[in-house]
Amino acid sequence: MKTTREEAREESHDEVVNNLNELLEKNYDAEKGFKKALEDAKNPSLKQFFKQQAVIRSRFKTEIEKELHDLNAHPKVKEGSTTGSLHRTWIDIKTALSGNDDESVLEECIRGEKASAKEYEEKLSKGHFPPNVKTVLTSQLHEIQNTISKVKRLEDIADD
Repeated sequence: MKTTREEAREESHDEVVNNLNELLEKNYDAEKGFKKALEDAKNPSLKQFFKQQAVIRSRFKTEIEKELHDLNAHPKVKEGSTTGSLHRTWIDIKTALSGNDDESVLEECIRGEKASAKEYEEKLSKGHFPPNVKTVLTSQLHEIQNTISKVKRLEDIADD
């Protein structure tokens, strides 16, 4: 029979694992989204930017998977979410209707990145992560916020 303390520790562990798996799923979606944006973009510099972002999100996935393994847990996600798939379909429809322009692709990237940042912020404020996990997630959040700024600048350039 488990003590109350053991039960609380187990619940906390499960919460951390669930939160990490949800962020892992978000990163699968983001990586696929950037790969989709790479296909849709016309500008070579923009294509390179999207390629770099897909690589960054792949790294995020690897970092989160490592943290899960360090917690003796296994990643549950391998493909991404239905919501992410729907978002990529929406990008397809929107870019087709708008003449497949780079500005539309950038708008959807900003939307996706803002959703990612919001999820990270919520998890970090409510989750009880071990310090090393919190450090990894905070670093990833800062990179996402930097990406939002970069995409906004790219959108301004696309407007010109």
